[in-house]
Amino acid sequence: MKNIIIFGAPGSGKGTQSDRLIEKYHLNHISTGDVLRAEMRNNTPLGQTAKGYIDQGQLVPDQLIIDMLASVYDALGADHAGVIFDGFPRTIPQAEALKAMLAERGHNIYAMIALDVPREELVKRLLLRGQQSGRSDDNETTINQRLQVYNEQTAPLIDWYEHEGLYHHIDGMGDIERIFADICAVMDKA
Repeated sequence: MKNIIIFGAPGSGKGTQSDRLIEKYHLNHISTGDVLRAEMRNNTPLGQTAKGYIDQGQLVPDQLIIDMLASVYDALGADHAGVIFDGFPRTIPQAEALKAMLAERGHNIYAMIALDVPREELVKRLLLRGQQSGRSDDNETTINQRLQVYNEQTAPLIDWYEHEGLYHHIDGMGDIERIFADICAVMDKA
């Protein structure tokens, strides 16, 4: 089982690379962003609460995310090939909670794959995505807030996962195929 975290700032290519990993390695994909957007579309209480945080460029509180994640993970059964955690964890307490949640099930994280993309490129990608998809959170004000939150609250995870021996830096600029080949080199290590 290869549970991995695909990590990077908003717009770094996590979704694109996750799709390729799912196809090649038959992994399950848990994107907290997708799950939260579905909750918001369905106007559930969780969705209403989450929308308030997301619209302000803030992170959704840990306990809401952790409870949701455990439920989705458990629904996969015990014999899956692994999971790509996309958009989670975003803080060190979340990383600790994820490690504990997996350990309770006899599982662990195989690798934290970090896609590194310069800020200017992230803004450009997110503005384009907003124009193409109509996502309300892909506007310049919210993008700048999300990147600030990422740098202050999420980027420290790099050191945490490096200390755990699980961090793998991937240059997220350039050809999508080359980026994927770099990720596969991490996945294919024994």
